[in-house]
Amino acid sequence: MIRVPVALADQPYEVLVGVGARHRLSAVLPVGAERAAVVTQADIGVAVDPGVEHEVFLLDDGEEAKSLESVEDLCRHFSRWGLTRRDVVVTVGGGVVTDTAGFAAAVYHRGVRVVHVPTTLLGQVDAAIGGKTGVNLPEGKNLVGAFWQPSAVLCDTEVLATLPPREYASGLGEMAKYHFLTGIDLADLPLDERVAECVRIKADLVVADTTEQGDRALLNYGHTLAHALEIAGAHDLRHGEAVAIGLVFAACLARDLGRIDDERVAEHRLVVEGYGLPTTVDGGMDPGALVDLMARDKKAVDGLTFVLDGPRGPEVVPGVEDRHVLTALEQVRA
Repeated sequence: MIRVPVALADQPYEVLVGVGARHRLSAVLPVGAERAAVVTQADIGVAVDPGVEHEVFLLDDGEEAKSLESVEDLCRHFSRWGLTRRDVVVTVGGGVVTDTAGFAAAVYHRGVRVVHVPTTLLGQVDAAIGGKTGVNLPEGKNLVGAFWQPSAVLCDTEVLATLPPREYASGLGEMAKYHFLTGIDLADLPLDERVAECVRIKADLVVADTTEQGDRALLNYGHTLAHALEIAGAHDLRHGEAVAIGLVFAACLARDLGRIDDERVAEHRLVVEGYGLPTTVDGGMDPGALVDLMARDKKAVDGLTFVLDGPRGPEVVPGVEDRHVLTALEQVRA
């Protein structure tokens, strides 16, 4: 079992990575927790035993469950069951579950402890790590949420063997992102070490910038277009697939701004294609509508804002003009 510390000053915790990690749940429950509200989805099919009195609460399937309505429903169920502030919420599922139930834990009784058991590759390398929780609005992804750090995260790589191919590939989009943030080639590592390395990369950024006021924003590389594509309903893209397209788009945009050259753009395409992920978006998408959606991104505090590659590596770049964005969009349209 690989243990990755998340050394936060006020609430350090560990991420356990390896086969059978979910069976360590009772050992990592917060001290004093007498009951556990286990939140999952019907199609997850992964059972856990917290070792204390517990009840299972189901979210609806799909991304549509990531809503304020779901948070209200969970909190009302918690209240009826009698969950108290000294108890714990256990999430079992992908990013929809960890984000939604994590947010419910953050706001119920103004904060109940939470342990994440992510069951997708995307959840294990990204969504469950770092304490960002939230839900979507019709106007954009993750526009309502809170920073709420878990007490522990259990990344059981055994459960990844049952993932549908596109669901597994969705996690590879985040791995491609880490490649460009660090230059580390993750593709040849054994699975457990690959997941653990992604956790280490994210943990280092989270510890240095817990509430995303600085370098933690680099974790959004490729995500500005990705979120716009997801809200626009781009041919049922999975999150990691949208991130993959977003990475290539960001490279094209950086080139148009004179930050990188053709060779670096080609490297982005090569890495993304090497993971078997898409590099172009449906040519029927309305570029103007995508620009409007990107303008609603939570990073856009000073005009259109992107994480873009450059001579010093990826950086947050505010105030990008629409014309550059439209040019880059043309270069990733099928």
